[in-house]
Amino acid sequence: MNTRIEKDSMGEMAVPEAAYYGAQTARAVHNFPISGFTPHPAFTWATVTIKKCAAQANMTTGRLQPEIGSAIVAAADEVLAGEMADQFVVDPFQAGAGTSHNMNVNEVLANRALELMGCQRGDFSSLHPNDHVNMAQSTNDVIPTAIRLASLEMLDPLLERLEEFELALGSKAKEFDHILKSGRTHLQDAVPIRMGQEFGAYAAAIRTNREGLESCIPPLLELGIGGTAVGTGLNAEPEYITAVIEALSVATGFPLVAHPNLFEAMQNMDPFLALSAALRRTAVTLGRIANDLRLLASGPRTGLDEICLPAIQPGSSIMPGKINPSMAEMVNMVCFQVMGCDQAVLLAGQAGQLELNVMMPLIAWNLTFSMELLKNCVQKFTDSCIRGISVNEARCRKYLEDSLGLVTVLAPFIGYNAAASIAKKSVASGRSIREIVLEQKLLTVDEFDRVMQPELLTEPGLPKR
Repeated sequence: MNTRIEKDSMGEMAVPEAAYYGAQTARAVHNFPISGFTPHPAFTWATVTIKKCAAQANMTTGRLQPEIGSAIVAAADEVLAGEMADQFVVDPFQAGAGTSHNMNVNEVLANRALELMGCQRGDFSSLHPNDHVNMAQSTNDVIPTAIRLASLEMLDPLLERLEEFELALGSKAKEFDHILKSGRTHLQDAVPIRMGQEFGAYAAAIRTNREGLESCIPPLLELGIGGTAVGTGLNAEPEYITAVIEALSVATGFPLVAHPNLFEAMQNMDPFLALSAALRRTAVTLGRIANDLRLLASGPRTGLDEICLPAIQPGSSIMPGKINPSMAEMVNMVCFQVMGCDQAVLLAGQAGQLELNVMMPLIAWNLTFSMELLKNCVQKFTDSCIRGISVNEARCRKYLEDSLGLVTVLAPFIGYNAAASIAKKSVASGRSIREIVLEQKLLTVDEFDRVMQPELLTEPGLPKR
């Protein structure tokens, strides 16, 4: 590989000739070949957007020369348009706070800006990554701001996918509302329920999760940018803080405001912990729904077989004709991963010390990774599974008629103990509940039929004898 020599405060460093990044990024690539991952595009977008808006704000205050500032803005615009995406190369598992990622962005923008000014890459005598691209900033206020912006950017599509998922479940709830079935608690027979009621509960749970994610947005809109190294705002004029937040609001479309306490914005990871917890909560609900669908579709000969999930691929390399609930299984795996990411965010959040939490790169990676997984997972689950679910009505009716849960309806008329005795006799003899009740003359035929109308047993109230 052809290289060029760049210098940073530690001395000379060989950098790939074609690279737009510089010495500090090359050191990070050498030091942290850990996961093979690179920053999530949303995190890079957020950081580059901050650099662009910082340059605009510094030109507004008169601190940054227009020629230099305009070149930085132009370079940032190229990146934001999709160019040079392969230049952001620092592993998420890097030195604390995110200095390496911050400098990766600073160096790429500086070198491209130099080219736009007609200068050589790596010749930082007229435009410097630290002095100009990073002007009035610190890693310590850039990274938490970038996490906020990336989270806001990624929440919108995730919320849209969840709303589509909720609507698909609600549509199935209406489609299946006429189908009676046996309810189950403890995986044992329970009183009747409608299939539509089950799916309606799933839709309601997703709506609650969506509202929980939406409640995380207001704290994310409060930015600590301008706090620089420890929250004091050293090397950043008050006018700059106002200007950079205004520029960021225009650039992102988010109603951003200054955090009321810049020290707290740097030290405290609460907004990210809340978001991560809401993502975990959503994963728990998704996983529970996937588990139910797998159970309801189990069989088809030796399981419940109450619903049929769309067949999307062969289920076995050895058993011909086997079809598995593959989409629901994928959902479970995604949910487990999101729960694990939340645990990492939790541990990182409590690992802050004094004026800074240096575990921010881990928080950024796990939040963006979780939102990406959930967004894609929910979309595929909706399109390739939920919309195509059908119901085996005959099987549902058979289970309902055989369910011991029906004796619950008799309890108000013949007493709990008598109803329990009937259930035991039904299990022991294989005879139906109806047959035993009529034999013992506990109810007449007309009374039994009036009481045992399953349609009336799925709504509040007491059946009439």
